[in-house]
Amino acid sequence: MIVPNISQEEIINAFKYRHATKEFDATKKLSDADINFILKTANLSPSSFGFEPWHFIVVQDQELRELLKPVAWGAPLKLDTASHFILGLSMKAPMTKHDADYISHMMKNVKHLPEDVIEMYSKFYREFQERDFDLDTDKKLFDWASKQTYIALGNMMTAAALSGIDSCPIEGFHQEKAEALLKEKFDIDTTKYGLSFMVAFGYRKEEPAHPKTRRELNEIVTWK
Repeated sequence: MIVPNISQEEIINAFKYRHATKEFDATKKLSDADINFILKTANLSPSSFGFEPWHFIVVQDQELRELLKPVAWGAPLKLDTASHFILGLSMKAPMTKHDADYISHMMKNVKHLPEDVIEMYSKFYREFQERDFDLDTDKKLFDWASKQTYIALGNMMTAAALSGIDSCPIEGFHQEKAEALLKEKFDIDTTKYGLSFMVAFGYRKEEPAHPKTRRELNEIVTWK
């Protein structure tokens, strides 16, 4: 039995420490163990039905980083200074629709479900898509998959902060142009995957200019 042993105070301190780092110290690099640890937290993240509708590209090649700059207005300084730069991809309809081969693969070869359970699970998953969440367009299915991928993003950034590693999530990019680049230069099948976010990891160049501000807890929580 695995029992977590991190104190609540340590976790809150990590959340206070984390901030969207605009510029990293380019002289400091994460170890292979550090980045693999962060990626493992993405791997272990929860997803709807446990279907893991994501893929992550770690962009370390400097030429590829340069190519990203014109299509990602929020990323140039991070691309220049971050130790590791990751593209978070989410699956599109051909991968996530109830009758997709990938869904069958997940149930049979990853989850190792028996045939009768697969039949029941498939019916439930189809009803969820068609009735409960009205996922009747490719755009809706991609947005639904993106919500799952964002869970992995949050976990990666939290895990990094708990380890004293900085991060910055990035949505400042032109999605259509970025995906065209992914198809042309990254060998990504963009009929199956779309770009949901970018995220940079490294070590801050300087401390934040201003303290973290948030609304009071009683403004965002209602008890009934």
